Amino acid sequence: MEQNRFNQTPPTIGISVRLAETPDEIRAAQKLRYQVFAQELGADIQSEDGLDTDAYDAHCRHLLAFDMATGEVIGCYRLLTAEGAAAVGNWYSASEFDLTPLKDILPQTVELGRACIHPDYRNGGTVMLLWAGLVKFMRDTDLRFMTGCGSISTRDGGHEAAGLYQMLKKKHLCPPEWRVRPLHPLNWPALTPKENPECPSLIKGYLKAGAWICGEPCLDEAFNCADVLILMDITRLNDRYLQRFIHD
Repeated sequence: MEQNRFNQTPPTIGISVRLAETPDEIRAAQKLRYQVFAQELGADIQSEDGLDTDAYDAHCRHLLAFDMATGEVIGCYRLLTAEGAAAVGNWYSASEFDLTPLKDILPQTVELGRACIHPDYRNGGTVMLLWAGLVKFMRDTDLRFMTGCGSISTRDGGHEAAGLYQMLKKKHLCPPEWRVRPLHPLNWPALTPKENPECPSLIKGYLKAGAWICGEPCLDEAFNCADVLILMDITRLNDRYLQRFIHD
């Protein structure tokens, strides 16, 4: 019954969002992840079967968006809770950030990973339907905090990522006690922060809903990006804001 609560999309939208129910659905998400991250964005993912897989997958829930006409998986989120992190050995974002400042809230947290959308469906509506499904998952499992890495392309050498951080930190830094340190920071002396950088739509959506960034970006060379750690306390979430996106 839990999965059915995620299938809340109005029929006119043509997209449904729910948790994966079968291994084949998870494989479809892994295939989409490989197509987006490796083939489209050039991430260094070693795969012989066209799937993006790692040790975390077996310990996560997988939130999927489906094209209702074809049944195709066209978007996904990977959700890791404290129980899953304990089983796999750590949080995924611990490979990029020192999470010590968050230790007291991690038991109440879900970590997002491998968020991607098929290029034919990249619009604000698809992103926010997935995000609405995420909030439902958090409410149903009594979790208060969401965290995860928001990615900024470094194909220009990192200047845009530097400029975006300089812009976002003015209004969107989390409370000081939750700020984390990147394990692989940007090479700031070599960068000229870009003026008026474009904010990726996923990060923009989180910030509009009240999320924070937790400090400086971490360089992820394998995925050709810099990641900022996103943190949201859903007790700060405006229900009217969420409902607007569910029905757009």
